[in-house]
Amino acid sequence: MNSQKKENLLNLSLDATREEREKSPALNVGYDSEDKIWELIVKYNGELETVKAALPGTEIFVLSGGYAVMRVPESLIEPLAGFSQIEYIEKPKRLFFSVNKGKRESCILPVQENNAGLTGRGVLIAIIDSGIDYYHMDFRNADGTTRILELWDQDRGEVYTREQINEALGAGTREAALKIVPSSDVSGHGTAVAGIAAGSGLEGDGKYRGVAYESELLIVKLGTSLKDSFPRTTEVMRAVDYAVNRAISLGMPLAVNLSFGNTYGSHDGTSLLETYIDSAAATGRTSIIVGTGNEGSSRGHVSGVLRQGEPVDVELSLDTFQTGIGVQLWKIYMDQFSVELISPGGKTTGPVSPVLGSQRIVFSGTTVLIYYGMPSPFSRAQEIYFDFIPRYDYVESGIWKIRLLPEKIVVGKYDLWLPSHIVLNRSTHFLYATPDTTLTIPSTAARVISVGAYDDAFQSYADFSGRGFTRLDSMVKPDLAAPGVNIITSRTGGGYEAMTGTSFSAPFVTGSAALLMEWGIRLGNDPYLYGEKLKAYLLKGAGRLPVEREYPNQRLGYGTLCVADSLPEL
Repeated sequence: MNSQKKENLLNLSLDATREEREKSPALNVGYDSEDKIWELIVKYNGELETVKAALPGTEIFVLSGGYAVMRVPESLIEPLAGFSQIEYIEKPKRLFFSVNKGKRESCILPVQENNAGLTGRGVLIAIIDSGIDYYHMDFRNADGTTRILELWDQDRGEVYTREQINEALGAGTREAALKIVPSSDVSGHGTAVAGIAAGSGLEGDGKYRGVAYESELLIVKLGTSLKDSFPRTTEVMRAVDYAVNRAISLGMPLAVNLSFGNTYGSHDGTSLLETYIDSAAATGRTSIIVGTGNEGSSRGHVSGVLRQGEPVDVELSLDTFQTGIGVQLWKIYMDQFSVELISPGGKTTGPVSPVLGSQRIVFSGTTVLIYYGMPSPFSRAQEIYFDFIPRYDYVESGIWKIRLLPEKIVVGKYDLWLPSHIVLNRSTHFLYATPDTTLTIPSTAARVISVGAYDDAFQSYADFSGRGFTRLDSMVKPDLAAPGVNIITSRTGGGYEAMTGTSFSAPFVTGSAALLMEWGIRLGNDPYLYGEKLKAYLLKGAGRLPVEREYPNQRLGYGTLCVADSLPEL
């Protein structure tokens, strides 16, 4: 029976004969002919417990945002569509963008398949992220045992060993496994990152094999605040510390992947998080790889140069239902200029007093807390911070102006940043934004390998990718770029999906770092091939996109990842 709750292709697949489906490149995708079970994508509302109870043999893996992946016996698809909680059902599709294409563009296949035969064996890859679907075949050996050395779930405060994970895998089902090792990846972000860096491709019969597919894995699921469900930099620092020290105790070289960041800071590598990570990157035989974030086209940054006698208005649009927002203004301490805030209704603060400490300005619907800072012992930058707080439900919407009034200008450079676009309403942004210096922190740390994204299908820069250079001393960041658009990788709950963002560019480089360390350290070709030396090898071998004329540049750094050209013997 055809139902409008089911997509056309699923209806057609169910109406087709067995022979027709088997001959079709699309209709049979998602169907397990042996067990007569379909894998389905479901949009739902409410709870799914009653659905599962009423449909015996159905497995449900809940995703965020009201979505779930289900394994449903074919005879029960029509009853499934009859539940009011089920809004829509789709079948999986075969995707033709794949991680293999990204590997080819990154010159990884030659070092995996030819005389070098590099697989990441003997190297430890740490994925510090949202966790991992340890049940997925991509993170197992051919005999079904886990490739995960340890999994630290910070929320649970537990470190699960290889032996415990193998015991869970031996339980036979995901549900039974989670009773033994109750750690999951709800968002799927960490699973996707790990699949690119090190997925074995076993679930896809080798079609979607990652870069360092025989490396061992150290997984940290970052703890999250119950209030906002986001991890904090303190958890990141603890995770990096754990990974580096664990690798040292095991005597293994280590590649660490950090596919996250934030916009708060002076973007010059001087925060405690950045300097801590620099210190960690210089400890043991370690390379730390960080994505540059997806703020390049978010309109969350504006910069310029003040000139004596020429005031500047920075215009900020605040959306109708914006609940609150912080705005950072960073300047050179030698420059003297007044700052004035003007509301959409025309009310002004007058020049903000340039005195260290906090101030409070009350507008009709918004209270603005202002903190006038000073340089720190670690940075020459000076910050003035504005925190817009609604007096009722939302801040006053419209165009706010931050007026800069030059008094004594030596350098004149200024930068303003908003929080990540992920937490802002759609129409909250600067009207005349600057896409450069939109790297997220900690990709601005000096010793990390900072990775931007490009679209390998069109051989072009991906406009969302965070751009350099760093703010004060114009340190070249990103260091290089890797494929980051429509990358097929491991999906939590099983199977594969397409992902886009610098989160998925960074693990190409993380896996490549593991291949280089295998060649250098494990195989004895260069026992010092890690850290800054490894970065130098990658930069020397970087490729070029035809549309970019000058290197290094703010979009791609020194170029695009090409592992074969980075390996001396090739």
